[in-house]
Amino acid sequence: MELRAKVLWERFKANRLASILVILLTLAMGILIGTVVSGGVKGQEKKNTEATPLSMPGPRQLSNQFSQIAKAVEPAVVNINTESTVKPTMRRRGGGQNPGEDENSPFGDFFDKFFGGQSGNGAPIRERSLGSGVIVDAKGFIVTNRHVVEKADRIRVRLQDDPPGVQHDAKVIGSDQETDLAVIKIDVDRSLPTAKLGNSDSMQVGDWVLAVGSPFGLQATVTAGIVSAKGRNIVPLRQFQSFIQTDAAINPGNSGGPLVNMDGEVIGINTAILTDTNAYAGVGFALPSKTIADVYNQLTGSEHRVQRGSIGIQFNAEENPAIARVYGSGITIAMVVPGSPADRAGLKVGDTIVTVDGKPVKTGDELVADIAGRKPGSKVEIGYSRNGKKDDASVTVGDRAKLFASRLGEDDEGEEGESAPKQSKMGLTVRSLTPEMANRLNVPSGQGVIVQEVKPNSFADDVGLTRGDVILEVNKQPINSEEDFDRAQSGLKSGQDVVFLVRQQGAGRNGGTIFLAGTLP
Repeated sequence: MELRAKVLWERFKANRLASILVILLTLAMGILIGTVVSGGVKGQEKKNTEATPLSMPGPRQLSNQFSQIAKAVEPAVVNINTESTVKPTMRRRGGGQNPGEDENSPFGDFFDKFFGGQSGNGAPIRERSLGSGVIVDAKGFIVTNRHVVEKADRIRVRLQDDPPGVQHDAKVIGSDQETDLAVIKIDVDRSLPTAKLGNSDSMQVGDWVLAVGSPFGLQATVTAGIVSAKGRNIVPLRQFQSFIQTDAAINPGNSGGPLVNMDGEVIGINTAILTDTNAYAGVGFALPSKTIADVYNQLTGSEHRVQRGSIGIQFNAEENPAIARVYGSGITIAMVVPGSPADRAGLKVGDTIVTVDGKPVKTGDELVADIAGRKPGSKVEIGYSRNGKKDDASVTVGDRAKLFASRLGEDDEGEEGESAPKQSKMGLTVRSLTPEMANRLNVPSGQGVIVQEVKPNSFADDVGLTRGDVILEVNKQPINSEEDFDRAQSGLKSGQDVVFLVRQQGAGRNGGTIFLAGTLP
């Protein structure tokens, strides 16, 4: 019995030792596995955090690039001061002011009287204005805006390195109203620093640009921005003014200064701003260098003027589906200059041009680009549609500047008639033209009614009619009196296309004849 008990005790101790060993072994294996797993997880975490660091150029690098460009371009940018004699009642943009900011209406006196404005006579006064320019030839040839130097009695240029008070008299080599560009020249006894011309076609929306000029007379001012848009047409009836839009700050005095790319090349001439305050509002416009080169080369040529071909017609700058539905697809003629090549060839208002020398033309820009590039005196075959029937006319190309001399520079005026105004359901008030008014407005006697008032947010307002416009036709119906207009508009119904043939005469307009159209609500 005692021996058996001893045997059992020995077995118990052996089993207990085995259990302890098993437990210890299990714990060791757990620790080992945990270590391996933990190490693997940590290794994985380390691997996941090994991302390629992001990098970007420091602000100082970009700033240095701007400053390098400014140092290279500024010596070629000049300040332009002009003096002119004007009447107290004349409204001028002035050098450094921009087109559209304080438009010089050729019908200012007439509309002051007709719409209740004040006018008067007084002694001529001297006017001073400021602008900018850029030297493009070391001999002293400078490119600027036409509106900076137009009608100036004296033009003086200040170079960047000139001592205070030193200015150089300049003369106008030539100017082009269609593009608002001019070339002036100063005579100095040394070679002048010049700016290099770049290719505006290579610029893309979003590209960095710098504007250099003399805003408010502050010489050598540099502002930065980007190209906001290309191909902007902001002035009616100016087919050759297609602008680069930028948000680089442009103010009065910047006009005529360069817009440069990141290679320090001039890709535009700062010309206009869109604003309600006559100051920078984030929307500026520059004429592209492609236009500058073409105009400069002609202005510095033997004739010192830009020669463009024309057949003597006007049409809508912007396409309108309503016009196409009423007159047919193509370029519908809104006006034929009396005695022009188009007039002599038999083309009429309402004809729709579809081909030039047998090649289809779909837009007005295509037509203008083709005809403007032809020499006056050359022949061109115009294919057109009249009342649905196709025909051709052989037209001798004329000189655009001579054909549109009145619209491009002649001042006209008129006076109030005696007819009582009539109200229109389209939101405008019209009145008949007296023979004297028609003569002063360059409208054939007995034709048209003048718009006296346009109701805001009305149909007339939506299609672009403004007071002072002369309505000649409504949906092909001649409008020669208030009664004609009443009859034409009384038969119109909601949802119907309405096309006005309008002679633009209002303040800020350019005196051309165009179509205005829309669908009656």
